[in-house]
Amino acid sequence: MKHKGYVTVIGSSKPVSLKSIRIALELGRLLAEEGFIVVCGGRGGIMEAVAKGAKEKGGLTIGILPGTSKEEANPYIDIVIPTGLGQARNQVNVLTGDVIVVVEGGAGTLSEVGLALAYRKPVLVLKESGGVASLVSGKIIGDQKIVEVKDVKEAIDMIKKFVKKR
Repeated sequence: MKHKGYVTVIGSSKPVSLKSIRIALELGRLLAEEGFIVVCGGRGGIMEAVAKGAKEKGGLTIGILPGTSKEEANPYIDIVIPTGLGQARNQVNVLTGDVIVVVEGGAGTLSEVGLALAYRKPVLVLKESGGVASLVSGKIIGDQKIVEVKDVKEAIDMIKKFVKKR
């Protein structure tokens, strides 16, 4: 199947709530079913859950790692990209995605939201997941609104709209 685009999912590596893990798993599954390539930081927590969900539905996953070792990647990553960039790899994560989706998240996630806005990428947040997603949900920063979605199905609908516009 031809892919429809790249969706970068950002969120905490640890600790994460079970609720957020369930959200990320469902998001990964639906992204794969819709033909999107899942991009993430490639490690644990939200990144592992979204990649696992995508793999369950035969999707393609890309993990952009902060370190230099491919062994850092979670077992659900198909294409492992070690960068050696540490937190600076967040810029690569953001630039790779056509749309950025926030699930939970901490300080690293917040930096990715800022980068996404600086590069004028659409940013969707699953507010119910907590963390940074709740903090930035619905905010207008500069002239860009961070789009709050109530659930994963609404996120998929919004992703399709944003990708179509691009």
